[in-house]
Amino acid sequence: MRPRHCVFTIPEELRSFFLNDRSLLGELFYSVRDAILYMFSKMNKIENFTPGFVCVLHSFGRDLKWNPHIHALISEGGAGNITPWRIVKHFDYTFLRNSFRKVLLNRMSKHIGPSFKKVKNEMYTKHSNGFYVRVKPNSCTPDKTIKYITRYICRPVIAASRIDKYDGYSVTFHYSRHEDDALVTETVPLLVFIKRLIVHIPENISKSFDTMEFMQNITSKKKISENAFPVRNVGSYVPYLIWKQSILLTFGYDPLRCPKCGTSMLVLEV
Repeated sequence: MRPRHCVFTIPEELRSFFLNDRSLLGELFYSVRDAILYMFSKMNKIENFTPGFVCVLHSFGRDLKWNPHIHALISEGGAGNITPWRIVKHFDYTFLRNSFRKVLLNRMSKHIGPSFKKVKNEMYTKHSNGFYVRVKPNSCTPDKTIKYITRYICRPVIAASRIDKYDGYSVTFHYSRHEDDALVTETVPLLVFIKRLIVHIPENISKSFDTMEFMQNITSKKKISENAFPVRNVGSYVPYLIWKQSILLTFGYDPLRCPKCGTSMLVLEV
């Protein structure tokens, strides 16, 4: 099962809403989820194909400014109500852009209330082609793609290697600009630099990533797993049982327990 690395970005005009109310970041996760599921579902409404995907929240851009966006690893295929697994190579870019815009604005409107109506209408006018979504096929192997996105889960706002100078009053750092990959060097006052960093400290109850499961009935789940994932020797997953026990002892929860039904999940492949 090959994963596709996609990026869902919100317009600059909306970023302040997520900064002032961090609970909106949850709506961002759900909006990405809905847009992806809608795209797969419309391929065949009877089959209602459902992919597997993982979403990671990234709250900063390369310049350290507040820029919440979602990195998603999406399976290039989905499980259907009848067909165990269908390979999907084409991701509808136009549909995802418009769907993501519609779902996110609707969720924000419901969360914020009538005061958001004017902003919502402006977004449809200013962003008539939808919100930016990057869905191009990966140029590297699946292993490299997975390694790249997993770095975001524990990646700091800025690496020490990017800080070039500190004179006690200001900080000089560099980054590669997304648009043209040009090297940019920026010098800012110390307090401005600190402000850019601390704004990305997450709330105690927030999470930076989420996993999405195959929404199928119980009888088809076994069939889907058998066809979509290779069966491995259970002994090879002993290290992950130790990992499960460590998480349980340290944080007090079972990472393999399904949050919806409470059933303990089985590690099939890593």
